[in-house]
Order: sequence, then structure tokens, then C-alpha cells
Amino acid sequence: MADTVQFDLVSPERLLASVEAIEVQIPGTDGDMTAMANHAPLITTLRPGVVRVSGPEGDKEYVVTGGFAEINADSISVLAERALSREDMTQDEFQKMVDEATDRLAKAQETFVNEPGPVDDAAKLLSDMVAMGDQIGLSTPSKVPAP
Repeated sequence: MADTVQFDLVSPERLLASVEAIEVQIPGTDGDMTAMANHAPLITTLRPGVVRVSGPEGDKEYVVTGGFAEINADSISVLAERALSREDMTQDEFQKMVDEATDRLAKAQETFVNEPGPVDDAAKLLSDMVAMGDQIGLSTPSKVPAP
């Protein structure tokens, strides 16, 4: 089918998806994007968010915590740090992700005193993780530490 692209989503543990897609919405670090057939070649980093895949077989959503996407005219590959099908995402799994991001921020604040770059990056990761939870209807504890 000329209006579709091959979409593959891979995490370190497994191949989560390998389907024909009409469009793929990607949570890029520099902003959300939609990739379709005949897209110009592009490699982008991912922030925590939801990858939405629309195809002839229907729509599917995947939660990712970061990684890379490689896009070209006939394929889209997402290499995720961590990925789960949206329907497999539970409150407990989400809480583990938030806890890991909170720990990363605490370690950055301890290690990089007076070096805002790494601390800002860790704070952004935590903020993106919390926003992703809001987007998919999962909540965080009311006491997420401030950066």
C-alpha cells in the first residue's frame, strides 16, 4: 500500500510492534511530530510520552520513556529506552518509572552542585514523566520533589 510505512518499535527487551502504519505520532524531545509515508529522512531523540500508531489494522498506543526515532520515506523505527503497550501500563509500572526519574533527579542534585545542565535534564525527565502520566490517566503522588 503506497500510503503506508513500515513501523517498528523496539525496546531492549523485545520487539513490541512491526506493522504497516498510515501515520505515527512521536513524542520528540524538541516537540511532538507526526510521520507519514514519504517523510524526509530524520533522526530525533524521544522524551517520555505516548507513541500513537494509526494503520489499516486500527490504532495502537505505546508508552515510551525516551530513546530515538529514525524516520525515512518508507519506514519509521523507534528504539525506546523502555516501552510498553498502553494497555499494559499499570499504576504500579508508572509509579516505578516516576520513582526512577525522581531518584535520577536526586542523584543529579547531589552530584552536580552548581552545574545546572545535568540537574535541569533530570528535572525535565521527571516533569515529562509526570505529564505523560496525566496524558494517559495515571496519577503521581502529590509530593513529587521540586527541582
